[in-house]
Amino acid sequence: MASKPGERKLQILQTVAQMLEQPKSEKITTAALAERLELSEAALYRHFASKAQMFEGLIEFIEQTVFGLINKITQEEKSGLKQAEEIVSLLLGFAEKNRGMTRVLVGDALVNENERLQQRINQLLDRIEATLKQSLRIAATQGEMGEAVDVGAHANVLVCYVIGRWTQFAKSGFTREPMAQWPAQLSILLHK
Repeated sequence: MASKPGERKLQILQTVAQMLEQPKSEKITTAALAERLELSEAALYRHFASKAQMFEGLIEFIEQTVFGLINKITQEEKSGLKQAEEIVSLLLGFAEKNRGMTRVLVGDALVNENERLQQRINQLLDRIEATLKQSLRIAATQGEMGEAVDVGAHANVLVCYVIGRWTQFAKSGFTREPMAQWPAQLSILLHK
């Protein structure tokens, strides 16, 4: 039994994430979640007003984790090109370690849920793209890329690559790992 405030809430979110890790997982219902946690549905609703709130909790975890690490990269790494490389690597590695979260990131888990959840994921992806764009601007001013490079287009290609790798991972039942072939693909994506 959870004893500290917030502990049960965290346990619920962890269970949702675990349920999403099943390659052939069914749609997550509050009834299935309550059964897995050995709680009543009413007990779930004491912690979350809706299933959408549970997914918002997962998205918040993703945002805090990913942007905390991205901020660390941009503060510690001076090379703009290296920043972009490390950010993409981080995003691929995050998916590999957090299978259930990957299904949230690619929208699989959000089908037939409140549309604001997908909007929030879209905003997260826009923020990632803006960060990559900034790193590539730095790279261009440092002479690491051609001056005529379109950093917006380049950042968008990197985000599309990440989304594609995440989607392959989720759709393959988590067998096609996002980091597979990353070193070779890195040189193609960043013209090394």
